[in-house]
Formats: sequence, structure tokens, C-alpha cells
Amino acid sequence: MLACVLTLMLPLRAGDDSLAPVLAQVSVDYARLEPQSIRPAEGFIKYDYLIPAGYYKQMWDWDGFFIGSHLAQQGKPQYLKWWVLDFAGAIDSDGYVAGCITTKGPRPLMGRFAMKPFLAQGAVIASEGLNDYSWVKPIWENMRKVIGYRERTQFDPKYGLFFWENAISSGADNNVALTNDEKDKSAILAADISTFQYREYKAMAQLADKLGQPDEAAQYRKKAAGLKAAMLQHMWFAKEAMFYNVRRDTGKPVERISYSNFVPLIDDILPDKDAREMIRRYMLNKDVMLAPYGIRSLSKRDPDYNNAAIIVPYSNWQGPVWINANYMNYIALKRYGFDKEAAELSGILGRMVVADIKQWGSMHEDYNAETGAGLAPTPEQSPNHVFAGFVGWNLLVEDMLQCEVKHQCGFLRNYGVSAAK
Repeated sequence: MLACVLTLMLPLRAGDDSLAPVLAQVSVDYARLEPQSIRPAEGFIKYDYLIPAGYYKQMWDWDGFFIGSHLAQQGKPQYLKWWVLDFAGAIDSDGYVAGCITTKGPRPLMGRFAMKPFLAQGAVIASEGLNDYSWVKPIWENMRKVIGYRERTQFDPKYGLFFWENAISSGADNNVALTNDEKDKSAILAADISTFQYREYKAMAQLADKLGQPDEAAQYRKKAAGLKAAMLQHMWFAKEAMFYNVRRDTGKPVERISYSNFVPLIDDILPDKDAREMIRRYMLNKDVMLAPYGIRSLSKRDPDYNNAAIIVPYSNWQGPVWINANYMNYIALKRYGFDKEAAELSGILGRMVVADIKQWGSMHEDYNAETGAGLAPTPEQSPNHVFAGFVGWNLLVEDMLQCEVKHQCGFLRNYGVSAAK
């Protein structure tokens, strides 16, 4: 089977009965909330599209990818296909596509806010769910252009690694391992974008194979191999057992431990032994990332660690629990054999969102890592001071619980998790 979608072989055991009631309540609540993240085609957007809902009405890049991945896991892959087609329809002649699209067209945000590297991965997951790759052929040239644009504008040939223009562009809006300093743009080689792009190369290779382009597939696999090697050479610090972002001007690590340091663990970047050591030393360390209510977005030891409810001018990734980040951490835990810890995480997140929905009727986009309280948006931060709520990628909680209770874990395969170690 192709490297992009190798299957994780889960142990044959009974489902976790203790989580069954949590899954049941989450499923009931999500059946009501999920439709809020699906909008009918309108104006510039030609296909039904996906939004975070509540506070956000726009179509965003990785938000839509995660929502669409959830819907594909629930037997509705057409929405992820439409997400791909909607973004593919917004690509310009240079290969640029904005990370946010509205019914009136691409939305400018802090300059040329480019889409994150998820388009090809979305196309693979949708095609697998539909058992049909033919729909990709008409947009294949545009997808090639997107890859080329990113290589021209976000790739450093000296290091063989990728960088964000700023923290906002990464989606982790105020990530301390990056910067929003206008005088320091495109300055930091990042572990998260390099991992996402590594996965895009593998997904493009799979798509090329399916479209009858074996030579092109081989080129994308070669690029993936080169990117993996560069990450291990420049970003992996064996003594510390940590991936660090790296400054382009000096080559020195940005020694901050945030959510993004752990993104490489969703794929096959590290040898197993090293990955497990990194997880034990940091992700499952209560003084670093592991909190009572999930996995923090910034180390508790970091001087900037906080759980402030911020949504303007950007959301807060300096401590709060984010469901999409915890989803990736869950994938890492399952990948490297931490099944007990993965099950516990899914239960913690499930109970937290159930309590949130019971209190507020919807969810928040992030949560206090120490108390589990919903943070943004507050009623005061919402239009007319009426709690707006949030749905979006919080739907991924159901996928994690289904994996634990029912062994419906197809999303692990779709995320490129390899066979059990």
C-alpha cells in the first residue's frame, strides 16, 4: 500500500465500555451542531462549503480540512471533495490561493495569507471515501501550481525546509515558536509546515499514481524523502529529544516547546525509539504539555504560558487546549503505542465538550488547560454580546471516541499512520 495511507493495525480488544456513554452523548450533541458547519454554495463559492460556525462564517483552509475529514469518517466524503474543489477554484495563475474564502471571493488577511498545505491530503481522503479519483484530473494542473507556488515563496533551499510568513499564517496565531513581528517576516523554518508539506508531497505522489503519472509520482516521493532528511538534519535535536523550529539567518533553534514541535509525530519522520522518548519526556509530562483537561498548546514551563480568552486580534495558542492540536497528539499517541494514554485523552476531551455544550448550547474554540472552562469566544467577544459558539474541528472529538469504543479508526489511515510498531 502506498506510503501516504498505510494502515495502523489496532490491537484486537474489546472497545472501551467506560467511554461508550461519553461517545453516545457526544454523538447526540454533534448531530445537532454539525449542520452549523455546512453551508450551501453561494456567490464565489461554487460547492457546499465548510465553516467553523458560531463566531466564524468564512471558509478557512485547515478548519475545512479537519471538518471535512470528520465528515468523511462519518461516511460523507463528498464534503471534503467540495472543500478541495472550492479552494482549487480560487487558485490564481501563479498558484497562489488564499487561506480564507468568502462568498465574495478570497479574503485578504495580513497581506498574502496563503493556504496551508492540506489540499492534496484532502483530495486523497475524499477520493478514498468516494472510491473515485477521476474528479481530481480537471484540477490537477492547479494542484501542481499550488505546490510550485509554495516552493517558490515558502521554501529555503539552503536548509531544504519550509517556513511560514508569520505565526498568523500558521493558524497557531500567536505561537511563541514563530513571530508576528513585521520586521522579522519569513524568518523561521517551522516543523509544522515542513511536516504538512511532507504529507502533501506523499499525497501528490498517490494522486499522480492514480492519474497515470508514475514519473511525476516518483518526483514527489523524492521531494518527500529530501524534506524528511532535512528535518532530521536541521530540526531534530537528539540530546534534547525535541524538534525545534530554526532561524533562517543563524541556523539556531528557537528553543520554545509549543504545539507545533509535536506535529512531526503524526508521520514517519522519526525512528520509533526517538518518537517515544519525545512523547514521554514532553507530551505526557504534566509539567510540560499534559494538563488536567488535555494537552496544552504551550509548555507550562514557558514564561509566556497562559490561558487567556483571546480572539482579537488573534486567537490564543500560548497554553489553552485546542481540539485540532489534541487530535494530532492523539494520532501520535496511537502511532507510537501509547494506547492507554490515547484513550484517556479522548475521554477527557469528550467529557469537556459535553459539559461545554450542556452549559452553553455550543462549544468554544479553545479551553483552559487547567480548569476545562471554555475560553473564546466569550459573550462579550461575540456579536451583540450573545454567545456565538464554535463547532468546526471540535467535531473531531467524536472520531477519537469512535476509535476507542467502536474501533472505527479509518482517519488514522487517512492521516498516513503506518503499521503498528
